[in-house]
Formats: sequence, C-alpha cells, structure tokens
Amino acid sequence: MQLFYTDIFVLPLPAGHRFPMEKYARLRQTLLASGEFSVSDFHLPPAATDEELARAHDPAYIQQVCCGQLSEKGQKAIGFPWSAGMVERSRRSAGATISACRAAFSDGISVNLAGGTHHAFRDRGEGFCVFNDAAVAARAMQAEGRAKRILIVDCDIHQGNGTASILSGDDSIFTFSIHGARNFPFEKEASDLDIELADGCSDETYLSRLDEGLNTAFDLARPDLVIYLAGADPFHDDRLGRLSLSFAGLAERDRRIFRRCQSPTIPLAIAMAGGYARQIDDTVAIHANTIRLAKSIGSAPTR
Repeated sequence: MQLFYTDIFVLPLPAGHRFPMEKYARLRQTLLASGEFSVSDFHLPPAATDEELARAHDPAYIQQVCCGQLSEKGQKAIGFPWSAGMVERSRRSAGATISACRAAFSDGISVNLAGGTHHAFRDRGEGFCVFNDAAVAARAMQAEGRAKRILIVDCDIHQGNGTASILSGDDSIFTFSIHGARNFPFEKEASDLDIELADGCSDETYLSRLDEGLNTAFDLARPDLVIYLAGADPFHDDRLGRLSLSFAGLAERDRRIFRRCQSPTIPLAIAMAGGYARQIDDTVAIHANTIRLAKSIGSAPTR
C-alpha cells in the first residue's frame, strides 16, 4: 500500500491559528514508528498541474491562487493568508490524491496522508480548502481512462459542499456525504446523497445510517473507483464536531467502507480530511488506525 505525504511543504500560519497543521507530520512519524510501514511505502507526490486543476476549477481562480491575486475576502474565506507555501502545499495535496487514485488501481488501496479539501468550490475556496482534491482526482482518473464511474464517500463531520457543487449534474461521479446537520457549512449544497445526523449521534445510530447510505450509494454509483474522505472529526472530543463517535465506532466505520470495496473488489483511494480533537494525539491515532486497518484488509483488484 502506497502512502503519499505533503507535510514537508510548510504552510506559514499566524500565531494562534486553529488549524492543526502539525497533525500531518505527526501522522507520518507515527506510522513509521509503528514498524508496520517502511520508508519505501511513503512517496512525495507531484504537484497537480494547471490542466489537472482546471478539470474541476475555474482557470481564473487557479490563476488568482497561484499568482497571489486572491482578494482579502477570498483569503479570509479560505482561512489561510496567501503565500507561496500555501500554493505549493495545495497543489501537492491535490496531486497526492491523484497519485493515490492511480496507485489504487495496482495496489487495491492507497492513501493521501492529507487531502479531503471538500469545501473548495469551482471558483473559490473556503473552510481551509483551496483546491478540491477529490473532484480534481476523480476527473483526472476519467481523463486518463482509468475509471468511468466514481463514488466519493465523504465521512467528514462537515458536508462536502464544494464537492457537491463542482460535480452537480455529473452522473458519472456520485457524491455521498454523511455529516452533522447543524455543523458548518450552514448553507448546504445538494450531494447526490446526503445523510444529516443530529448532535450527539452515537456509534450505533451512525453506523446504521452509514449502512443505509452505502447500500444506496454503491447501488446507484456502480463505481470503478471509490474515493473515501476519512474524517476524524465525528469523534466525541473533536473541537469542531458535534457527534459522539468513539475510537471503536470510527474504526468500525472504516471497516464497513473497506469491506464494501472488497466484494467485488473496487480500487479505493483514501484522504484524511478533518480532525480537530482537543488532544491532537487523538486525531493522529484515529487517522493512523484508518491507515493500519486499510493495510490489514487491502488486496489488489482483479481487473
């Protein structure tokens, strides 16, 4: 299983900024220290090109980002000040999901140790998201002739509003988002399938609703590839979440999604998405558990 990382690309943030950028480097360190992965499992992805980005984003927006022409309002919506580091990291994060998708066709499962930037719209970013890696990667796989039909399963606590908007009306890419009803974004977009959950939702309720959603999504999507946003933020002690999932509940969520991609075998690319636990070690542990589980049950697809 190949793992793609971008944490060496520094994103300068103001003092006191709430986005936990250090979780990405700590995740890679945790996986290496576990002894379950070798240095050769980790790969530095190429940056997404303008052509790849433009399949999901307005070329004018790409130029604004890359040339430092974002307005103050646009930067505020994203939540990061513009910098050359922000541009490079955003390109690499999208490139990592493209690379993970490519690798999934040979390895069965592959992982972007960042990504899940699902609040980025075609012509703007928001919510810490500059380029929408899942939409960019899905369109890249189609352009490269690797997949015709793709399913995006978004289990971040926040609805994948940018993904839903970019891919609206595209019957070849099915968007499924299961998220908190009362959480950001407060004006939701329409995914192909949305499941909204009440505050305090428990493991049992979550997993039951997830099963319903997966049954519908896989039946309707008939995917050649699945892109899974494995958010850690449904965790009960997440600062930006409102659900009550346990470590065990999140692991069972992952297990059910992975098993759905096993029979028949469907290539699976995973992105980490959100995670803002009060103790950063909890977020890192949840992401690491997702990746360990993926490795333990992954198998190469027969195509």
